[in-house]
Amino acid sequence: MGVLWMMSSSTHAQFRIEVSGVGLTQLPISVAPFRGQDAAPQKISTIILADLERSGQFRPVDSSGQVLDELSRPDVAAWRQKGADSLVSGSVTRLADGRFDVRFRLWDVVRSQDLGGQSFVVTPADLRMASHRIADYVFEKLTGEKGAFSTRITYVTKVAQRYQLWVSDADGENSQSALASPEPIISPSWSPNGNHVAYVSFESRKPVVYTHDVLSGKRRLIANFRGSNSAPAWSPDGRTLAMTLSRDGGSQLYAIDANGGEPRRLTQTSGIDTEPVYSSDGKSLFFVSDRGGAPQIYKMPSIGGSAERVTFTGNYNISPALSPDGRWLAYVSRVSGAFKLHLMELSSGVVTPLTDTGADENPSFAPNSRLIVYATQYQGREALMTTTLDGKVKARLNGQGGDIREPDWGPFQKQ
Repeated sequence: MGVLWMMSSSTHAQFRIEVSGVGLTQLPISVAPFRGQDAAPQKISTIILADLERSGQFRPVDSSGQVLDELSRPDVAAWRQKGADSLVSGSVTRLADGRFDVRFRLWDVVRSQDLGGQSFVVTPADLRMASHRIADYVFEKLTGEKGAFSTRITYVTKVAQRYQLWVSDADGENSQSALASPEPIISPSWSPNGNHVAYVSFESRKPVVYTHDVLSGKRRLIANFRGSNSAPAWSPDGRTLAMTLSRDGGSQLYAIDANGGEPRRLTQTSGIDTEPVYSSDGKSLFFVSDRGGAPQIYKMPSIGGSAERVTFTGNYNISPALSPDGRWLAYVSRVSGAFKLHLMELSSGVVTPLTDTGADENPSFAPNSRLIVYATQYQGREALMTTTLDGKVKARLNGQGGDIREPDWGPFQKQ
C-alpha cells in the first residue's frame, strides 16, 4: 500500500489520499520533481503522480529526486534501468505578476520518443488544476482514453448538526462550500454541463428540490409540492429532472422541466419508486422499486411505460449509477446485513462485488467511466473512496472535519 500525503492549502477541508491495491496491468511511470516547484505553493509532480496512481492504470517508479525540466532530454537507458516505461518532467516559474508558468513534457523512454507537452500560465489557486490537466494529458496519451482528473465532485459533510454541500476537485482537494444548513442536505446531482447541482434540502422541515448555480451561487426552487420531493436526476440534455414525489399519495417517479413547472407522472404503482437515473442516451430510466416485495432495480422508457427488472442477484438492491459509456451499472446490494458496492455489465448481466466494506453508499462514475466514487464507513467514520471497475485499486479521500457522504462525480469540464 502506498500512502500519498497531500495536504490542501484550503482551510475548508483537509484530505489524505491513500491508494491501496495493485492492478493487473499497470504502466510504470516516473514523474520527476518539476524544476522550481519547491518555490510554488503546490508540489506539481506529487499531484500528477497521485492522480495517475489513483486511476489504477499506473505504477509509480521512483525518480530518486532527479530534477529535470521540459527542455531536458532524459538518459532513457537510465530510466529504463529504473523500470520506467514513461517519464514526465517539467518546470514551474513564478512570473512578475504573481502567476506561475507551468510547463511539462512526456517521454516514452522505451522508444526514446517525445510524446509532446503543454504549458499553462495560472494563478496560485489554479496550480492544482494545472496539475490535474497534466495528468489528463498523460493518461490520454498513454491509455488512449480521456483523463478525468480535472473534473469535480460534489459531496455533503455533517459536523455536529451542521450540513454542508461542497464542490471539490476530483481528488477531494480544493473544496468550496456551496451551501450550509442546520437541516439535512441530500442527493446532490451534477447537471450535464457542470454548471448546476440539483439537491434536496430539509431546511423547510421537509424534503424540497433546488438547483444551485455553481459559479454564481444562485439557486432555484424546483419542487416543493405537497409531501416529499426527493432524488433528483438530470436528463443527458440537461432540460429535465426526474425525481420522486409523494404529492399524489405514494412515492412515484415524475419528470419536471429543469427550470421548474408542473411535473409529469412517469410511474403508476402501489409501491415505492425512487432513485431514478437516466441512461446516457436519455432513452431509459433506471430506478429502485419495491413493487416485487423488496427493493430492486428496474428499467423503463424515460417517457414512462412498462418496466423490466434489472437486478436478480440478492434480495435488496438500491442506488443505481450508470457509466457514461453505457456499459456498466453500479449499485449497492445488501449481503448478510452488509451494504456492498456491486458492478453489473449490462450486456451480459454478470455481477461483480467490488468491496469488502459493509456500509457502502451512493456510487457515481467518473465521466470517462473508469472509476467509481462512493461513500462508505472506514474505521468507524464515513469516508469517500474511489475504486477501479475491477475493484483492485482503491483510494480513500478522508475528510478531516466530519462525516462525508452523498458523492456525485461531475462531467468533463470545457477547457
